[in-house]
Amino acid sequence: MFLRILWRLLSAAFLAAPAYADSDRQAPRVLAALEQGRAAELGIGISKNPLLAMALYCDAGMLASGDGFFHLGRLLASAPPAARQQGLANTYLALAARLGRQDALKYYDARVDSALLDAPCGAFSAATKTAAFDLDAYLAHQSADKQKLAVLIRGLANEYGVDARLALAIALAESNLDANAVSPNKAQGVMQLDPETQRRFGVTRPFDAEQNVRAALAYLASLDKRFLGDRGLIIAAYHAADKESAELCGDASSCFETRQYVRHVLLFAGLAAAAPADRRRQTPALVPLAIPLPDLASEQAPFVAVSGTAPARRRPAKSVPGRRLAD
Repeated sequence: MFLRILWRLLSAAFLAAPAYADSDRQAPRVLAALEQGRAAELGIGISKNPLLAMALYCDAGMLASGDGFFHLGRLLASAPPAARQQGLANTYLALAARLGRQDALKYYDARVDSALLDAPCGAFSAATKTAAFDLDAYLAHQSADKQKLAVLIRGLANEYGVDARLALAIALAESNLDANAVSPNKAQGVMQLDPETQRRFGVTRPFDAEQNVRAALAYLASLDKRFLGDRGLIIAAYHAADKESAELCGDASSCFETRQYVRHVLLFAGLAAAAPADRRRQTPALVPLAIPLPDLASEQAPFVAVSGTAPARRRPAKSVPGRRLAD
């Protein structure tokens, strides 16, 4: 699973890396995760929480954002000495560089071996399950337009019998309350409705906030009925526009991207502590993959191996030997 996800990520990097360096062209879900990560890092509206910031930045990175991996690597590399994890930082900074953030290399320390991972964001995922997220405080620091959208969602949610916290959390995860958001897969509006969902619920003006929200709430109400109130399955189905994703992902925990999405929605809704435990078999410890890095020296570009876990080791700065793991 992780091998396929990372390979998809790298494919996107090779084909369209420059696009990810331009934040105006990133997907709404990526921009939302980056903005929320910044809020957690700097304490904007919510308490400072470096681990939560890293989790949100990593989520953006796994959606093929060089900015996400850059900020994650930057935090790990610039932490106080006692908490610094340069080997882990190197791994994410390498990914950021491959995704167009060449300035990530200024935080890269060639004297330290890149860390090996058993999951792309595994070191930070716990933060999304246990952290407290003050939704009202976060919204209070948003623009007036976004606050109006939050009031609209809360008001209409009761009309459709949908938990207002859940609806607001999905709006935050999808677009960070941007009524004009457009994703690469043509999802539109504050609730990011794709064309098929728009047709199903009669949406003719996807950028009309009320029409977009009403359709999304009607959709969520139908998912609530279908999945008998199971929030994890409701969120998972919404995430993939109900393309049988919930059944394919079992309990919404076997698909990495879906699992991250579900965790973040539950976090924003203040329901993280109530999230069901992952009952499926964990990903195998080793997921061999070699990731080529841009030139860091005049010698052959090194490789960052993404696999199990291993401590960082110092090595001479004058050379950066290549390294691959067998497939």
